[in-house]
Amino acid sequence: MNTILQLQHISKGFPGVKALDGISLSIAAGEIHALLGENGAGKSTLMKILSGIYRPDAGSIVVDGQAREFHSYKDAIAAGIAIIFQEFSLIPYLNAVENIFLGRELSNRLGLLSKQAMRRQAQAIFARLGVEIDLTAEISQLSIAQQQFVEIGKALSLNARILILDEPTATLTPGEASHLFSIMRELRQQGVAMIFISHHMEEIFEVCDRITVLRDGQYVGMRDVADTDVARLVEMMVGRKLEASFPPKPVRLPSAPIVLEAREVKLAKDSPANSFQLHQGEILGFAGLVGSGRTELALAVIGAQPAWHKEIRLHGQPARLDDPADALRHGIGLLPESRKAEGLIIDFAITENMSINNLGKYTGHGLISRKRELATTRAMMAKVGVKAPGPATRVGSLSGGNQQKVVIARWLNHHCKILIFDEPTRGIDVGAKAEIYRLMRALTGDGYSIILISSELPEITGMCDRVAVFRQGAIVALLEGDSIHSSEVMRHATAGKQ
Repeated sequence: MNTILQLQHISKGFPGVKALDGISLSIAAGEIHALLGENGAGKSTLMKILSGIYRPDAGSIVVDGQAREFHSYKDAIAAGIAIIFQEFSLIPYLNAVENIFLGRELSNRLGLLSKQAMRRQAQAIFARLGVEIDLTAEISQLSIAQQQFVEIGKALSLNARILILDEPTATLTPGEASHLFSIMRELRQQGVAMIFISHHMEEIFEVCDRITVLRDGQYVGMRDVADTDVARLVEMMVGRKLEASFPPKPVRLPSAPIVLEAREVKLAKDSPANSFQLHQGEILGFAGLVGSGRTELALAVIGAQPAWHKEIRLHGQPARLDDPADALRHGIGLLPESRKAEGLIIDFAITENMSINNLGKYTGHGLISRKRELATTRAMMAKVGVKAPGPATRVGSLSGGNQQKVVIARWLNHHCKILIFDEPTRGIDVGAKAEIYRLMRALTGDGYSIILISSELPEITGMCDRVAVFRQGAIVALLEGDSIHSSEVMRHATAGKQ
């Protein structure tokens, strides 16, 4: 193995916190190496040290067998290391060529800007990546995936031989993520080493060669992808087995009242007609392959998507849910799949996000009582376990798990007793997932009812009291009790093709 990078006994502390404690890590040329750990495990701190943003208190960085000291990001770039952050560093009103060569523009013998030379080099870089980018379009006009490829192209233009990819698929569609993985494999063939940070286990097993796990700022271990599995990695990350993440399921009471009944819901005239019931205090799972119609049915029920036909009963009474505002008035709240794009205003504070649908609660004589609003926000933060400095904290600065809790708190504050959770733990770490699971069980214990839409089979089997399995837009099975296990869900979801 041709080792290109070694981190030796790296330590870093901040006031009152030991962020890293003697971390050692080696990366080979042409390797995709995953870095795993919960939020707070030290991943970001370690990568900031490697990219020259932080300086370590102790330890050394060795590149190509030579010890290096990085006093800035520029030093890391000079050593062939580039980091692609989750939040892009591109200038939106410049095109791809201008972004790639920003601050180091090429000039001809007369000292004039050589736009043709920069364009040729950019074309060669994107040809190397196998992607097509409109070099004349402003970055803001490109898709998120194309912007990501521009970031990678910019790193390669700096002759980077070690790429750090921090949650690169967080905002990509499955197809775009697949294209990114193809590019990563091509770069691996070209000898580029990559450090890949992701909360998505399936991505790690799809594209990575080795995995290093951190926990609480300490090195836990390294595994070859071929020699490990999700359960072992979860245990390494959190110090407990995967099953321990799920709270025990309560005994299901057949006499629990039906709070929501959907009858003969058809998205279009020739679509399947689906019916289901949701009982008080239960978690009903919507399972199936991506594109099987799980989210579409839920959105149609609450009026967020057109339905050709539907009959809805709430607490035994007919109800018209023509749009999400109707659903909200009837006490139904939705945690959308994309919390940042659809569930939150990330530049607003926690208080503003929790209150945005509830301002009437605090209004008297045409004025909003900020005192009551603040008191309620603090109470809701405590109820759902939001970890933040205070109600004025900007939501965009919170971890994914805490952002989800803010969305949940908003609907609880609105007295929603029926909650639809669409991929509620996507993009959050294992420890935060366990907190969301405990919160869900606490809510159902208090009489709330939850529809859980999830692509993660362990989540479906570990959390749900009953499971509606979807295939090609239709509910094809309703599982409960001992029949809720992965093989049974997949048998129905794939028509027996496993």
